[in-house]
Amino acid sequence: MQGYILNINRVKEEDLIVSILTQKRLKTLYRFYGARHSTINIGYKIDFEAIYSAKSSIPMLREVLPLSYKWMFESKRFFVWQHFLKMLFSHLKDVVELDDFYFNLLEKSVHKIAKQNPKRVLIESYLEILEHEGRLHKEFICFICNEPIQKQLTLKRAFLPSHKKCLFGEEFSKELISSLFDSKSTIDLNDNQIEILWDVLEEGL
Repeated sequence: MQGYILNINRVKEEDLIVSILTQKRLKTLYRFYGARHSTINIGYKIDFEAIYSAKSSIPMLREVLPLSYKWMFESKRFFVWQHFLKMLFSHLKDVVELDDFYFNLLEKSVHKIAKQNPKRVLIESYLEILEHEGRLHKEFICFICNEPIQKQLTLKRAFLPSHKKCLFGEEFSKELISSLFDSKSTIDLNDNQIEILWDVLEEGL
């Protein structure tokens, strides 16, 4: 079985509770400290076995094999990736069974990050999440005053659009954001705009 590590909690000295996103589930597993183990971290893709026991309500994490990708040891790229996966865990932590959308999205993102700015890749991935969950607001109605947005707008958490007069923030043209929402591509955005959108994304998925 393969999956991405979204969260790690230490318990009982060096034992770990590990949350792993697989194709169909967000699994919670227990890893005992003591035996020889491969090093694991949030953001790693691993091959593993889940061993069930009548003595524990949480399956054991065994036979772990990290599956590396080209940029795994590039600290700047990996830090951005880790941060996104931590936010994804917070978003999905109360869900057990999932469709394969989230796993497949991470698979696609891993390959794109090898060649592109990771923030651009993950903003595009986030737009796909919003659309998949029915939360991408393409109608451009201000979420504060409930009136249509004609030209300029600001974006808040979950990329909710508003008038600048209704909510302070960096300004974007409606045309630019409409194109972004339709294409799920950041190609028309400059690096400063990417940083602004990343700051919005960091407010939470």
